[in-house]
Amino acid sequence: MNTKNLVLMAMLVAVGAALYLIIPGITGGMKIDFMLTMMFIGVLLFRDVKSVFILTLATGVLSGLLSTFPLAFFPNIIDKLITGFAFYAVIKSFKSISSNMIASTVLVGLGTLLSGFIFLSVAIFILGVDLPFLFLFTTVVLPTVVLNGISFFLIKPIVTKILERSSFHKTVAN
Repeated sequence: MNTKNLVLMAMLVAVGAALYLIIPGITGGMKIDFMLTMMFIGVLLFRDVKSVFILTLATGVLSGLLSTFPLAFFPNIIDKLITGFAFYAVIKSFKSISSNMIASTVLVGLGTLLSGFIFLSVAIFILGVDLPFLFLFTTVVLPTVVLNGISFFLIKPIVTKILERSSFHKTVAN
């Protein structure tokens, strides 16, 4: 792993954190997790196990620290690690998905759905936080699926163009 890759991953995580901080909360102050969008872009760009681990761990820690959800630190880390590696496995298994924008966007939506399910499951059932799963799933996770798909569809081409115009384009997966 080289320094350029680490810098690019840090930039993606930082942009995700900035988006997370400026997006207003919904349903009792809970925020839509746009850090997932940047994590998915990072996994698409850096397709090796070490990079995926670093990217998902950093995203999980920052999501946990910034979350307004009660006791969200560990559920965020667990959720991002599982979701990131599941996304990575699908990308590695079906390489053509990463070059097809529509298929990638659908995969990001499915990844967001998985992420929300894992997060709520860990937070509610394992940590014992007393919140209604179905209500939170329909009012927070489902809108997040749509918004993450839209944001991925808009942001991924921008990131790709920036990388093509910079000296970084040789460091990422094609």
